[in-house]
Amino acid sequence: MRQSYAMLLRQSLLLVGCPYLCLQNQRSGFHSQTQLVQQLQNSTNFVSRTGDAHRLFGKMPEPNVVSWTSLMAGYIDANQPEVALWLFERMRETSTWPNAFTFSTAVNACSILADLKTGRKLHSRIQMLGFQSNLVVCASLIDMYGKTNQVDEARQVFDTMVYHNIVSWTSMMAAYAQNARGHDALELFREFVRLNSDPPNHFMLASVVSACASLGRLVTGKVTHAAIIRGGHNSNDIVATALVDMYAKCGSLNYSTKVFRLIQNPGVIPYTSMIAGAAKHGLGTFSIELFKEMLERGIRPNDVTFIGVLHACSHSGLVDVGLEYLNSMYTRHGITPEAKHYTCTVDMLGRAGRLDEAYQLAMAIQVEPDDRALLWGTLLSASRNHGRLDFAIEAGQRLVESNQQVAAAYVTMSNTYASVGKWDTAHRLRSEMKQQGIHKEPGCSWVEIKNALYVFYAGDVQSCVRGSEVVKLLSELEVRMKERGYVGGSNGLVFVDVEEEGKEAIVGLHSERLALGFGLLSIPKGMTIRVMKNLRMCWDCHEAFKLISEIVGRDFVVRDINRFHHFKDGSCNCRDFW
Repeated sequence: MRQSYAMLLRQSLLLVGCPYLCLQNQRSGFHSQTQLVQQLQNSTNFVSRTGDAHRLFGKMPEPNVVSWTSLMAGYIDANQPEVALWLFERMRETSTWPNAFTFSTAVNACSILADLKTGRKLHSRIQMLGFQSNLVVCASLIDMYGKTNQVDEARQVFDTMVYHNIVSWTSMMAAYAQNARGHDALELFREFVRLNSDPPNHFMLASVVSACASLGRLVTGKVTHAAIIRGGHNSNDIVATALVDMYAKCGSLNYSTKVFRLIQNPGVIPYTSMIAGAAKHGLGTFSIELFKEMLERGIRPNDVTFIGVLHACSHSGLVDVGLEYLNSMYTRHGITPEAKHYTCTVDMLGRAGRLDEAYQLAMAIQVEPDDRALLWGTLLSASRNHGRLDFAIEAGQRLVESNQQVAAAYVTMSNTYASVGKWDTAHRLRSEMKQQGIHKEPGCSWVEIKNALYVFYAGDVQSCVRGSEVVKLLSELEVRMKERGYVGGSNGLVFVDVEEEGKEAIVGLHSERLALGFGLLSIPKGMTIRVMKNLRMCWDCHEAFKLISEIVGRDFVVRDINRFHHFKDGSCNCRDFW
């Protein structure tokens, strides 16, 4: 009888895609897990089958470690990781000892839940029981620490491993890429290539492409794309989606569209990436056309898709269209709008100057602590841009109270006061920052030339590559811009109480201008100069880039923290709305 129950449980859990049994039988690790999960995503009775497996499990007189682990894995695949952890605790109360796959499954549950506290406890137990060198366990720990933003701890696990396989290498690269440490991901990939004769798999290549996307490294991304084609991975949906995202984030939407159109049957994730990419480039109409195309093909949007759609409407001034899509989320698609969707709507209203509506919406919605900073930061930025000191003060105070983005709040509030001539209050806020040890993120921009990255900081000419040549070129260009009516620092965007000449000097050395000057000196004519910036591009530099594109007859692409700007023949694709 005991054997028949085990057989029934095994058969039931094969139906729900138990990754543990796949690991036992096929020794193919994460590949089998992913395939089974993909096959079962559209099953309407997925969760009910897990319940059947649990009932069979309950009838077993003495379930062994395989049974416990299999049931835990079934609940994870049924999107109930908290039940998997509960089962792990219940198993500890019995005489059954967990094995490597049990720990890997429990850690995976922590990864899904972003439960760092429980994950660390599991790590300690793993070390006590001697599983700290197991490949499967270590890969799960690396993934868990990566998903909980503890990248250094993930690297500690990686470095203590006696032997690395393709899964552990990939997990560590993914952890770097997911936590905005693309440089480290690319460095690790170079180390993998140097130490291993085996070719990278499609999961690793997707992580490398994602790292290139986060850094805006188009040349490196293209080189990786070539390796993907040589390795025969270009038809893989995971890789193709990563490429769509990478090309869009590197300012090459044409390549992004080409890769997207080569996907035979794109699902919701490739469509969402393409919609979001077009939105970043200010092509709101194109994003909406893609969304409609997706619906016509019977592909159901998810909550992230609507983030892309609302973002597209926000950056293209399509406010009423965006409000219609917000209202349709639940009524037509059965998706309940969350705080992130309402924050996008606040941004959309704020950019269009409809500050009263944006404020009312911000006050009306219930926001979790982790989402408050984004909401009030969005309203604060819009209030500053439209000179609404009343809303800016309240949004700034709430942002400070959230204890997140405090430096950004102080700087934006100070700039808002300065923009309306209240210099005493602006200086007082700056003094408070210094007293409290709050430091603003320095503005920096970078360009990639022949697979090398050149970084420039605002006002830092001494460490600037070819600094004297760059300053001389920018000065010459400024003379020619003034002949066309340009006045540097004239838009109230220099938030220091200085004379007009001083304002010109400050704005003239913004990081994006230094990067552009270097690009003009170093990148051959006919090639687009692509500049990446970690902050929002200021209005004055935006006007300068338009004029310079006409003067020198070249195309520039700037990616700031919000979107892309394509400068050509004296104009920008954003139409001065961003």
